[in-house]
Amino acid sequence: MGGRHRTDDPDGGYTPYHEPAGRRRAGRGKVLVPLAGAVALAVLLGVAAYVIVSRDEPCGNGRTALKVVAAPEIRPAISKIAAGLGGPGSGASCVTVTVKEGEPADVTNAIAGTGATSGGFDGDVWIPDSSLWVAKLRGAAGDGAPQPAGNVASSPVVLAAPKQVVEKLRGAFGEPSWSGMMTAANAAAPDGLGKSIRVLALDPTLNAAGLSALLAGAGVLRAAGSGDEQLVGTLRQLSESAVSSPADMFATMAKQSSRAPIGVASEQSIWSYNAKGRPGQVVAMYPAEGTISLDYPVVVTARDQATRDAAKGFVSALSGAAAKKTVRQYGFRTPDGKGGNAISKANGLEPAAPEAMKIPDAATVAKMSQAWSRLKLGVRLLALLDISGTMALPAVGAPGDRMRLIAQTAIEGLKLFPDKTEIGTWAFSTNLNGKGVDYREGVPIGPLGGKVGGVTRREALLRTLDKIRAKPTGDTGLNDTLAAAYDKMKAEYAADKINTLLVFTDGVGNDDPEGGITNAQILRKLRDEYDENQPISIIIVALGADDAAGRRQMRAIAKATQGEAFFANNALEIRKIFLESISRRLCAPNCNAAAQ
Repeated sequence: MGGRHRTDDPDGGYTPYHEPAGRRRAGRGKVLVPLAGAVALAVLLGVAAYVIVSRDEPCGNGRTALKVVAAPEIRPAISKIAAGLGGPGSGASCVTVTVKEGEPADVTNAIAGTGATSGGFDGDVWIPDSSLWVAKLRGAAGDGAPQPAGNVASSPVVLAAPKQVVEKLRGAFGEPSWSGMMTAANAAAPDGLGKSIRVLALDPTLNAAGLSALLAGAGVLRAAGSGDEQLVGTLRQLSESAVSSPADMFATMAKQSSRAPIGVASEQSIWSYNAKGRPGQVVAMYPAEGTISLDYPVVVTARDQATRDAAKGFVSALSGAAAKKTVRQYGFRTPDGKGGNAISKANGLEPAAPEAMKIPDAATVAKMSQAWSRLKLGVRLLALLDISGTMALPAVGAPGDRMRLIAQTAIEGLKLFPDKTEIGTWAFSTNLNGKGVDYREGVPIGPLGGKVGGVTRREALLRTLDKIRAKPTGDTGLNDTLAAAYDKMKAEYAADKINTLLVFTDGVGNDDPEGGITNAQILRKLRDEYDENQPISIIIVALGADDAAGRRQMRAIAKATQGEAFFANNALEIRKIFLESISRRLCAPNCNAAAQ
């Protein structure tokens, strides 16, 4: 199957447009012949199409050059539309149109002056795949950002799956829906739909279809009254399966797996993929709640008046009957949602337009993009495990002793972290590593998927947690341990990761008969040394005890570092606690201020 699904086709899988021979015999040989080599090279490279759109009208003041930059999948259609323009009264006479493809994410960065591609845009008309990119520009450039002058096409964002697994998915989901997809992708429910369904995401920082799907899914969750922890669990899980392009998604779907794959894609990208192989091999599944469509806005970015006038004529032509016919031929719908013969059941698509969801405002788009970026950051975490004598006491509200509950909590939490997460452990009590040293390293910090002692670090951690026992005569040297661990995390700070100290304890607080750092001193140290530019937050999970003074101190320690203290009595609350702690990176480094 791999030979039939090339992703390096020069025209993105479309048949290049060749101008009819009859038009080349219009007595304009001196104009067209010098361009023949350039046109051929452009088509071969799949970079741009150069079109003279006036052939009959004299141009006393010379021609106006109009540079159009379009999303790769619609560039062939725009080139064909441009080639059909021209003639007196067309609104596009005496204009030379250059149609070039540009990835919308790159163009957005270029116009906004952000990212690796900043400063590289020189187009006069921009046709991205979605108004979401324009919303991002407004977020970066404010009211000065260019506004769409119209739309040339549309393509609904849908769920996508190989034809052979559709019935299995319908059996699991019932009616296709965003809520079903978000549930299957929720890291907090790995024993639910996620056991049989593998949800694939398009990276929303690169793909408007991927961002649209997340916005639609998040909107459905909010409408159902779900808390942030479900959205965070879903985003964290999807960040591990995200691919950079529709071609990568379809290739991933084709791989054998024990779980049925389902992804998100635009309707047009499904048509394009199926057109290269067997018709209908990938099927669109239309969410019951409706969906957001890619709307292909036409944005005029030209500055001088002559070019803006030429662009105005071109924009007008893009809304004409001939242009609508062309975009339908390439698997798009027109802006009103009407599709052509390409949108058919035989091609895995439904001719009827799905119910439309409104494109969210710029603030919502920016918030979702920021949430994805922060949750996708790597994690560097040092877990501090309390093994003091009180950990051998019975847990309050849970069977077994406190040590077992803590170990089970940590084991459960490990399930939420991917292999690239860097985690290590220390045990703490009193005099664990010689007199006066209250902590001892268990597993050194490193990636969960990396090797330590001949096994993966994840396996080493599980073995450590399974064997860990309380020290019957040990006290709780929490403050000295926190001070040493905080110093270590500062010295080894990783700027590309979320740096966290995760404390597992019974909530009694510091209890060190030999002295050491006092409660007041540890709070002063943490408040003085916390750096918003290099934040290291302390998350405390206190289980199995109910000590009012200890809880006050735990909350104060966490608050000093923009962290949080959680108190739970049973395993049912564990996943929620971990997801709530993970979600705090969305507000860091000002979580406490946001909560006030």
